[in-house]
Amino acid sequence: MAVNLLLGLQWGDEGKGKIVDVLTKNYDIIARFQGGPNAGHTLEFDGIKHVLHTIPSGIFHDKAINLVGNGVVIDPVIFKKELDNLNTFDLDYRSKLLISRKAHLILPTHRILDAASEASKGKAKIGSTLKGIGPTYMDKTGRNGIRVGDLELKDWKKRYRSLANKHEAMIDFYDSKIEYNLKELENEFFEAVEMLKTLTFIDSEEYLYQAQKEGKTILAEGAQGSLLDIDFGTYPFVTSSNTTAAGACTGLGIAPNKIKEVFGIFKAYTTRVGSGPFPTELFDNDGATMAKVGHEFGATTGRPRRCGWLDLVALKYAVQVNGVTQLMMMKGDVLSGFSSLKVCTAYTYKGKTITHLPYTIEPENVTPIYTEMKGWSEDLTKMTKASELPDELNEYITFLEKELETPITIVSVGPDRKQTIYR
Repeated sequence: MAVNLLLGLQWGDEGKGKIVDVLTKNYDIIARFQGGPNAGHTLEFDGIKHVLHTIPSGIFHDKAINLVGNGVVIDPVIFKKELDNLNTFDLDYRSKLLISRKAHLILPTHRILDAASEASKGKAKIGSTLKGIGPTYMDKTGRNGIRVGDLELKDWKKRYRSLANKHEAMIDFYDSKIEYNLKELENEFFEAVEMLKTLTFIDSEEYLYQAQKEGKTILAEGAQGSLLDIDFGTYPFVTSSNTTAAGACTGLGIAPNKIKEVFGIFKAYTTRVGSGPFPTELFDNDGATMAKVGHEFGATTGRPRRCGWLDLVALKYAVQVNGVTQLMMMKGDVLSGFSSLKVCTAYTYKGKTITHLPYTIEPENVTPIYTEMKGWSEDLTKMTKASELPDELNEYITFLEKELETPITIVSVGPDRKQTIYR
């Protein structure tokens, strides 16, 4: 049985959580394949907003199994808080939440290291969420990490102590004057680990292999966005994992030839959190309006998101790298009320016009070239059918489909799962 894949095509925050929630009814298994709790997947239904950080977005459905894959890094403290929140909704999550033994753990010292490293960079800081994700992936590739499966070993705390001692020496090296109480953080950590150990740990690659043989339907859920990919994003202002389609294979143990549909999620405009280049960023009233109407604040950090016009050069790049087969446009309702819209279709790059994403998109090298289109004034949030969408929005969608050579099959017109239009 083929596996479908859903991922973000911009700098994250595209609305993946909502779409996974909407699509879960079609799948037996929802499997998160990379990233850490710097991701904030927001779901809204029945008048309640839910924010998930590590747990897959299918957890609110009765039948779907939710799997945290080996490519994910888990902070037990944050994970415990997520589960505590689920308890308030009387969810039987223990019967449908599985954890890969090969997923790595974020330690308290990883978070301190993250803060010390970021503080040492001064104005050159990356814009880390300070959740310890980067240092955890560094230990993973450095072959020092502690994995979920290690919690089943008698000497796991000895391994923890050895790694934490190494981290403390590194923290001292940064001399960043970061204040912390490790004993207090460790008490909270070890308590959360005991909770984590009550969940079901599995050899997830074998589990997913057998599920495919049995004909079960699987949706792989990504975190962050393609432009934050460690290899293909706007390096060094990226995350520490592979957020592109290839990450689903390494983050779940799924063979490349088993992936069928690749659902690419994007906003009708562009946003970015933290530092890094952003060619179409707006500093005027249009950008402020997008931020206000779109409630553009990070679900995990609360940080305000930078806003700008849709960048088709970057979006086309993401479609190509991921092999996207279907596009899903989010927050179309936010653009209601703009008399005209701009779409970046090319860059002036070092004096030449280009239509591909170059090695660097720093402002001194790149100037966006825009195509202007007519806007719409209708309120989309109450619309339920594609036939109700205004002509100007349909023209916008048709233009994007032509440029991206990929169909847009879903248009989101609000945060609730019901505010989803199929085309």
